[in-house]
Amino acid sequence: MTDLHNLSVIINGRKIETVVEARTLLSDFIRHEVGLTGTHVGCEHGVCGACTILFDGQPVRACIMFAVQADGHELITVEGLSPNPTDETLHPLQASFREAHGLQCGFCTAGFLMTLVPFLEENPTPTEPEIREAISGNICRCTGYQHIVEAVKLAAEKMGQK
Repeated sequence: MTDLHNLSVIINGRKIETVVEARTLLSDFIRHEVGLTGTHVGCEHGVCGACTILFDGQPVRACIMFAVQADGHELITVEGLSPNPTDETLHPLQASFREAHGLQCGFCTAGFLMTLVPFLEENPTPTEPEIREAISGNICRCTGYQHIVEAVKLAAEKMGQK
């Protein structure tokens, strides 16, 4: 017998009310039930950071949370970063990753972005060691991290000019 639970959650500004099995992982719910596939699942142990989303404004690993834990909360995925999704405008951090070549295969990129948005909000003029500390919980197998650091510096500049 399955254990079903009501779920009411806001994802990227859209209220979703549904029923989920108690064992459904938040990452699986976001990807398979809601259809937002930018949240990637890498290690399924909360180590790599590819599944990072914003949960009430704070970065969390969606692969180690159950969907029912999100009941009554607000989530933002990488698809929700754009200031105006209807015209495909990029968030300054997304644009900086593109300009500074902060991504290669792109698998880890969403997790980095979702980790770094609140970091830059809290620390608008980060030093390189602070940036490296902020990204230390995310794994990238392609870039060697230097371009990611450069992208964060560029984003900080852009965001400071607003």
